Amino acid sequence: MQEAVKARVHSIETFGAVDGPGIRFVVFLKGCNLRCRFCHNADTWDPRSQDLRSADELLSQAKRYRNYWGKDGGITVSGGEPLLQIDFLLEFFQKAKEAGISTCIDTAGEPFTRQEPWFSKFEALMKVTDLLLVDIKQIDRQKHIALTGKPNDNILDLFSYLDEIEKPIWIRQVLVPGWTDDPKDLEREAAFIRSLRNVQKVEVLPYHTMGAYKWEKLGIPYPLKDVCPPSAEEAARAEKILTGADR
Repeated sequence: MQEAVKARVHSIETFGAVDGPGIRFVVFLKGCNLRCRFCHNADTWDPRSQDLRSADELLSQAKRYRNYWGKDGGITVSGGEPLLQIDFLLEFFQKAKEAGISTCIDTAGEPFTRQEPWFSKFEALMKVTDLLLVDIKQIDRQKHIALTGKPNDNILDLFSYLDEIEKPIWIRQVLVPGWTDDPKDLEREAAFIRSLRNVQKVEVLPYHTMGAYKWEKLGIPYPLKDVCPPSAEEAARAEKILTGADR
């Protein structure tokens, strides 16, 4: 008998209120190839984990909280980068949908490729995924590399593919002063968003320093220690641009 795929788990949140619609059981997985300068979960970068769990184990735990989800809640898998563990994710969501549970992925999209065998797995995963929360770290390619260590060509292709299959998405933009708040970049991003037909929601998440201590704990210098969070007015201005409310 084939051994069950085990998820490399970082942590669990049983009453997540900001990780998709309704109240959600959120599984945070380990491993991420991006090195975002503003990352507040640097402790998820390392893919190694002492907490290995099967889809059945996690689903059994999630079901204990089902009465609290209401009609909109369900399961969200986040990270780290959940798409790095696509084999587990596919099995987990297949079983969740068999149980009639809403499924959501919170992803930065970095692993996306149309190359096989990964793409066929992703196509199958999308059939059992109700919603994706997808980050746009920075629309400009060179600025994206400077901010995250990786280009964004395949990430933007992920957006195109999700639009092709009409898979609902929420777009999230972390607003980092000096890095992601240039009005020209935001206007360009807004034009890209308007080209998509599957966007249900656009969120601006103001940069914060609450995860800086994790960098220190890992012995890594925090690169944005001199950057202050944006004001409420600056965040509102960015949201108006991205949502088209200022047009």
